[in-house]
Amino acid sequence: MGITNELKQTLKRLRLSGMLATLSDRVAYAKGTKLAYTEFLELVLNDEIQRREDGNIERRLRSATVDLDQTFERFDWDASITVDRDKLKELFSLEFVGCKENVLICGPVGVGKTFIANALAHSACRRGHKVVMLRASAMFKKLLQSRADNSYGKELLKLISPELLVIDDFGLQKLTEEQSGDFYEVIIERHGRASTVITSNRDVHEWMALFDDPIMANSALDRIAHNAHQLVIEGESYRKRKQPQRRKQTAV
Repeated sequence: MGITNELKQTLKRLRLSGMLATLSDRVAYAKGTKLAYTEFLELVLNDEIQRREDGNIERRLRSATVDLDQTFERFDWDASITVDRDKLKELFSLEFVGCKENVLICGPVGVGKTFIANALAHSACRRGHKVVMLRASAMFKKLLQSRADNSYGKELLKLISPELLVIDDFGLQKLTEEQSGDFYEVIIERHGRASTVITSNRDVHEWMALFDDPIMANSALDRIAHNAHQLVIEGESYRKRKQPQRRKQTAV
C-alpha cells in the first residue's frame, strides 16, 4: 500500500502528520505479520500516542530549563559522600510532589546538591509534572527586573504555578529587603499547594539570619520546613574529584 497525497492531507487535517514518519515501516510490518485491520490501527495509534508523550516530555524539560545530563540514572552511587541513600531513593518516587511536600538539600560546595535537585526535576518532567528550576540569584534578578516593567505579578505567577519549583544555591549571601519579601511571597503562595526543592550550602538553621526581617523569616521558614524532607550531604567535592591529575614536574 502506497502513501498517497490524499492520505497525507487527511492525516494533516486530523493533526496526525507525525504518523508519516513510521507509517511505511508499520505497513510493511503489518503485511509481514498478517495483522488484522484493528491490530494495525491500534499499532499506529499507539505510535502516535508515544510520539505525543515524548514531545510533551521534551517541552516540559525545555520549559523547566533542566540539565539533560543530570538524571537519576547517571547519579554516582559510588561517590565518596555521606547521605541517607534510602531517603534519597525514596525521594525519586516523587511521592512528595503528590503530597505537596518540600525537599531541602544542604551540604558543602560540590557534593552533588544541584545534581540531585536537577535529577528530581528531570524525573518530575518525565512523570508529567510542570516544573521550573532556577538559581536563587536568577529568581531574585527576574523579580527585580519585573518591577521595572510592571510585570511582577506575571513573573511571580510563573514561580507559584508549577507543581515543582527548584531553587538552587539559596543563601549564598544575605538577602536584601526586597529579596526577603520576594522569597516570602513565593513560599507563602506555594505553601500547601505545590512542592518546592531548595538547595543550599548552609544548614537550614542558618537561614533565619539571611533575612532582613526576622518575623518574615520565621513565617516563611516555618512553612518551608514543617513538611519538608531534609537531605544533608557531606563529603568530598564532585568537581575536585573530576579535576585532571596534575603531573608532578621534576627539575631538569
